[in-house]
Amino acid sequence: MGERQEELLKIIVETYIQTFKPVGSKSLVDHFKVSSATIRNDMALLEELNFLEKEHLSSGRIPSEAGYRYYVDNLMKPKDITGEDVLKLQTILNNNNLVVSDAIQKCMEIISDITHYTSVVIGPSVESSTLQQISIIALDDDEDETSEGDRRVVAVLVTNQGVVENKQINISRNINLKELIKTSELINKALVGTPLAKVTERLELEIKPKIKEVINRYEEVCNFFSSAFRDFTIDNSDIVFGGKTNILDYKEYDEPEKIKDMIAKLENTELVKNIQTSDSDINVYIGEETEFDPDVTIIKTHYKVGKDEGTLAIIGPKRMEYDKVWTLLNFLKSYIEK
Repeated sequence: MGERQEELLKIIVETYIQTFKPVGSKSLVDHFKVSSATIRNDMALLEELNFLEKEHLSSGRIPSEAGYRYYVDNLMKPKDITGEDVLKLQTILNNNNLVVSDAIQKCMEIISDITHYTSVVIGPSVESSTLQQISIIALDDDEDETSEGDRRVVAVLVTNQGVVENKQINISRNINLKELIKTSELINKALVGTPLAKVTERLELEIKPKIKEVINRYEEVCNFFSSAFRDFTIDNSDIVFGGKTNILDYKEYDEPEKIKDMIAKLENTELVKNIQTSDSDINVYIGEETEFDPDVTIIKTHYKVGKDEGTLAIIGPKRMEYDKVWTLLNFLKSYIEK
């Protein structure tokens, strides 16, 4: 394939990305300063190479999956980020009140807004996290067990990956706060290093018999911690979307069945988790390569900032603005890992 054919493929890909309409030879004559017949011949060659395809006999050409792949690997150039977009991202990244994970999630939401694609941040799986510490903090100063209403406490969980989760829980005043704290100390002594998914089971088998000997309302206390750990496991979602339904706004999803299918895939936790990557490069997966949906592109990378690590991904149609998404992800990754 010569330079003119490469330039032709580049223009067809970028035009189709913007218009979602087949590209005909007549629209390209002025750019190349050659005859329409010459361009048609070049198109025919690109079609033979499987880089272009026809939707209908009388239509122009559209990029094939192989055409997009050749474009990404050989013709795409990073796109400049606007000053406005840089400012939006830096405002979040320079906010010292945000922990790293929250800043990353907010930045991915901004990238989703900028590109109008769907962003996904996939953190370490809850199943792979282990208990580092649990502590109890009282929100109410009133220690009177005869007072009306529940007592408010916060259970604070720290995992081995440095993730800190807290959950406010209302408890009966019949449950002694000191007994909760005593039980949390027993849990920290016996269960540190236990996978979160296994903590509730070990709590029942190992901690409950111990506190039964020293705590009056041991059943209620055990139930409190069992409930707290279950909630942590459920709520500590390792998948965070931005613009989850953005992809449905594209013309590729103008049929009810396609919309229904894509929604089901985005709701399928196991399928979404398969997007995870340990590769620190920014990689582009097109169509069948995604192993998610044959009509999408996924651009993704692995990030690591201290103990915080995970996958950053953007999901869009195959006619994605590859250069723009790659540049934004590269900016974010470079900034947080510097």
